[in-house]
Amino acid sequence: MNKIELNHLDTTIYHERLENGLEIFVAPNHHGNNVYATYSTKLGSVYNEFVPFGKKEFVKVPDGVAHFLEHKVFEQEDGSDPFEFFTSHGASANANTSNYKTTYLFQGTKDITENLKYLLHYVEHPYFTDENVEKEKGIIKQELLMYDDDPYWKLYETTLFNSFQKHPIRYSVGGTVQSIQKITKDILYECYNTFYHPRNMFLVVTGDVEPEEIISLVREEQSHRETKEMDAVKIKLVDEPDTVYKEQEDLYMDITIPKVTVAYKINMEQLQNITERDFKKYLNICLDLKFGETSQVVEELKEQNIITESFGYDVIYTNRHALIMISTETKNTKEVILKIDEMIHHLSCTEEELERAKKVIISNNIYMTDHIYSMNHKIMSDMIREGKVMDHVVDEIKRLNIQDLEQLIKQLDFSNKTITTVKEKEKH
Repeated sequence: MNKIELNHLDTTIYHERLENGLEIFVAPNHHGNNVYATYSTKLGSVYNEFVPFGKKEFVKVPDGVAHFLEHKVFEQEDGSDPFEFFTSHGASANANTSNYKTTYLFQGTKDITENLKYLLHYVEHPYFTDENVEKEKGIIKQELLMYDDDPYWKLYETTLFNSFQKHPIRYSVGGTVQSIQKITKDILYECYNTFYHPRNMFLVVTGDVEPEEIISLVREEQSHRETKEMDAVKIKLVDEPDTVYKEQEDLYMDITIPKVTVAYKINMEQLQNITERDFKKYLNICLDLKFGETSQVVEELKEQNIITESFGYDVIYTNRHALIMISTETKNTKEVILKIDEMIHHLSCTEEELERAKKVIISNNIYMTDHIYSMNHKIMSDMIREGKVMDHVVDEIKRLNIQDLEQLIKQLDFSNKTITTVKEKEKH
């Protein structure tokens, strides 16, 4: 077991990599009696073309497999229900799938040993049959159809699809009604055996625990797990163009106030003299100044009733591109689109604003270390994005300076954009 000290944050994370490759991270916090445990695999919706374990050629699986697999891992051969187990042991359980990972979790205040053992057990003992796979297709179909009726979801999904031409991030995490019909028991086992190998997984436990006890427990449990040696999973990389797939699309749904997203696609590889991590920090600072809830322009648009309270931005990252998505509700879509375009082309930040933003970010990092959910998510995020826990974040923030920020802004190219609107369906 080794220690990872988070510089300037007075926090220690305990880490061990087991012989089978599984990485364990424990961040004790004794300010309460709650415990939060997450068990993750580096399998997300974008990993749809890869070399399966024990094979040499790439295979392409249907969209939505990672999400489908998340559902089916809860199926146990003895018919037991993991949710019922955790409830009976004073904990709540859940799972989620994103573009880059799948996570199984529980949180609770008692029976931590039993709950942690069971988390490992049920995730590591999948049971797929032709019958239960077919049954799940109906359940997921209903889930997908429900999302299709959500205007915010349609806005988001359409924007992603139109922003990218080849990268699988353009497809929904859940897949489509058509794609999930192609999923079979054999496909699920092939994905499971490849991505749910301990070498491709990690466990994070935060809260009122003793690191030595947790790591010892997991080490003992994993000693009974039969696994073969495996190299890192080979993922098919795509050569994504800088241009968007479609520049504009209008959707029509049963709504009263139109919604709009303007998205800008930036090639991070073309940026000079800046690391990707610094780029992301600078970008978020600038976007928060222009498009954050308390920004002056946003406040003015709300006061003039041009937009509703629903206004915000998000940034989606792939290995090459950053996609800035700015969304709002408005009855003046043309005016707002022009305003967003004007604002994005005039990104700016004074030295005073930068220093103030740096203090806020450092304060947020201090706050994070004292909360078990934020701390757990920080470790998970670092593992997915960087492959390790980043322990010098505060130093990185302190190094940010106005000269580098101004040079970055000069390099940003906002010419590749797509606009999506959701408008009120005409009533006959």
